[in-house]
Amino acid sequence: MTNFSDLLKGYHRFRSEHWETEKERWKELKEGQNPRVMIIACSDSRVDPTRIFDTYPGETFVVRNVAALVPPFETTPGQHGVSSALEFAVQVLHVDEIVVMGHGSCGGCSAALSEGMKGMPPGKGGFIAEWITMLDDARAKVAAAHEDLTSPAARLAMEHEGVRTSLANLRTFPCIKEKEADKSLKLIGAWFAIAEGKLHVLDDETDTFCVIDETA
Repeated sequence: MTNFSDLLKGYHRFRSEHWETEKERWKELKEGQNPRVMIIACSDSRVDPTRIFDTYPGETFVVRNVAALVPPFETTPGQHGVSSALEFAVQVLHVDEIVVMGHGSCGGCSAALSEGMKGMPPGKGGFIAEWITMLDDARAKVAAAHEDLTSPAARLAMEHEGVRTSLANLRTFPCIKEKEADKSLKLIGAWFAIAEGKLHVLDDETDTFCVIDETA
């Protein structure tokens, strides 16, 4: 099991290997960042987008949370973490694309499907339960199509619906709607299969997830 001591060993490898060979890149990054892609991914430790897409520092602007969810646009008082990151990426960094990436065996989607945390107090599952209420409509859709909500097919459908939910919520943001309309911003849905290590991308025309051809 990895602990902080192991992380420090990784830091030493970074300093002796990557830092030494990429000093110029880090000097450039000191002056600012200019990523063209924002990735919204799950906090799950198995699906690190920088590893999956093999990116260098400064190439992607990443937000991670339970189930890769984007709340709908709202102006109520509060501290809107995902919304502020979106605002920064779209209005300050002017990213060209936003990728929402779900994944297989997603605990957040599974919890939404089972409703196992419903009614729990904050600190004991309540925060998660409240967060994943964003998937209530998605759950209803999956439940209407799948009799057994514990089946692999139902879980996969829920994970796909989670991506669609976040894409729909992204489009409630006026700045995103405007930029998508004038084609200065593109929204992309994706789903990563952990066991197979394969990426599936949502086809806008067919509304289906298609595996990426590794030879392309």
